[in-house]
Amino acid sequence: MTNDNKLQHDVMAELAWDPRIDHADIGVAVTDGVVSLVHEDPGQEARLQAALDIARALEGHLKRVDVTPLPLFVGDYDGAAQGLMLMEGRQAESANRVAMEIRLAHEEIPWDWIGSLGDMASCVLRESGLADLIVINCKRDAFLAIDPRGVSSTLAADARCPIMAVPDNVRGLEANGPVVIAWDGSEPVMATLRASAPLIKLASSVHLFSVEDGSSDPEAVPAEAAAAYLSRHDVHASVHRVKAQGHTPDSLILEECAARGARYCLMGAFGHGRLREELFGGVTRRMLDAAQLPLLLGH
Repeated sequence: MTNDNKLQHDVMAELAWDPRIDHADIGVAVTDGVVSLVHEDPGQEARLQAALDIARALEGHLKRVDVTPLPLFVGDYDGAAQGLMLMEGRQAESANRVAMEIRLAHEEIPWDWIGSLGDMASCVLRESGLADLIVINCKRDAFLAIDPRGVSSTLAADARCPIMAVPDNVRGLEANGPVVIAWDGSEPVMATLRASAPLIKLASSVHLFSVEDGSSDPEAVPAEAAAAYLSRHDVHASVHRVKAQGHTPDSLILEECAARGARYCLMGAFGHGRLREELFGGVTRRMLDAAQLPLLLGH
C-alpha cells in the first residue's frame, strides 16, 4: 500500500516533469552571482550560457528555478486529463534535466536546483528574495499571449534585484567587454547602477549615454554624478550626450550599443510607470522588443 508521503512524492514528481508546460523563464535566483532555468524551449541555451558566464565572472552561485505552471482544462472535473498530460511528458523532460545536470557538473560552478509550482513570475520572485541577479529571456509580457518566457516586464518592475534579459539568439555574456549605460537620471537607473557595480567593474569600458529629447525630469541626476560614483568603485566611465532630433531614445541607445560593441546595456525599467508604458509605449517596452544584446534592467 502506498502511504501518504509516498503518494505526495509521486504526485509532485509528476507535476515537476511536464514538458508541454514550458518551465520557462526560469529565470533564476542568485546568491553572490547568478541563475537560471531548466526546460527545453527556444530560450534555454541563451539563459544557460548567460547565467554561467556571469556566475564565473562574479565567482557566484547559480540557483536554477524550475517553474511548473499547472494546466487547467475546462470540464476536467476529476483531473484525469491533467494527470495524463503530465504522465506522457515525464520521460522527455527527465531526459532534458539529466542532460542539463551532466553539463552543469562539468562547469566547475556551485549550483543548486529548486522546483516550484504555480505562476511563473510569482515563483521566480519568491525564490529571488536573496538573489543578486535574475537571468531571464528578453520576452515582454503580452496581454492574453501564451508565452511562458514572457515575464520580463513583471520581473523588471517587481524584482528586488536587477534582471538580465537575454535575447533567444544570444550565446553567452562577455562580462569584461564594453558596457553602455542608458542614463536618464531616474531612480530606477540609479538603483540598477548601484546594485550592478560588481559586474560593471569587470567591463573593459563603460559609456554613460544620455538622450536629450525635451522630456527629461529637471531634477534628474546628471550623468557626471554617475561617473563620479563609478570612479569611487575604480570604474572610469565616459559621458556621451546626443539630441533626439526626432528619433526615439531606444533607437539611439541601440545605435550607441552597436557602435561601442557593448556586451550588454544597463538601464532603468519603466521610468514613466509600467502601466503607462504598456498602454502607450515606452523605452523599456521597445527595448525589450527590439534589443539584440542582453539588457540589465532594474526598477
